[in-house]
Amino acid sequence: MELNVTGAKPMKVSEVVFGAEFREHLIHQVVVAYQAGGRSGTKAQKTRSEVNGTTKKSKRQKGGGARHGALTAPIFVGGGVTFAAKPRSFEQKVNRKMYRGALRSIVAELNRQERFKVVEDFGLESAKTKAMAAKLAELDVSGRVLLVSESATEDLYMAARNIPYVHVVDVAALNPVSLVGADYVVATVESVKKLEEWLA
Repeated sequence: MELNVTGAKPMKVSEVVFGAEFREHLIHQVVVAYQAGGRSGTKAQKTRSEVNGTTKKSKRQKGGGARHGALTAPIFVGGGVTFAAKPRSFEQKVNRKMYRGALRSIVAELNRQERFKVVEDFGLESAKTKAMAAKLAELDVSGRVLLVSESATEDLYMAARNIPYVHVVDVAALNPVSLVGADYVVATVESVKKLEEWLA
């Protein structure tokens, strides 16, 4: 199949990547797993052995009511927690084949909806926001725009960073969450070739 390239002749791409079936359940699973992997899991409580307190017997064994030892026990205010929560990983296992399949499905659906645009290059001579805004207007894209480059240069990043909802990534940093959240994806020819090589 062919992809239209703005200002140049169409480029041939793999039907496997850019014509893949839309698999909503797979995309959902991969997106949820990707977001879960970013959770820090920092909740932590102390057990009775970790609470900072004396281990001296709180009162005599007999004659004072209920018998008890240290005040760090869970039944006392300020004591430890019985089943204390500890930091944990929220990571979910996703096979490489599933991950790439989800990316193929997202890219193909963006292409079908004409939200995936290809340019020869971004044509920025310097890091000027005005030039980037003019380029986006020329491409007729708005909203949340993801700019994909084969290697995101500092000039490209600096030119785009002051434009709201415009983000720059290179192919290696491409992920399902950024693709799903974008209204438009604008990629260079070289980045499309790299993406095709990665996902084919």
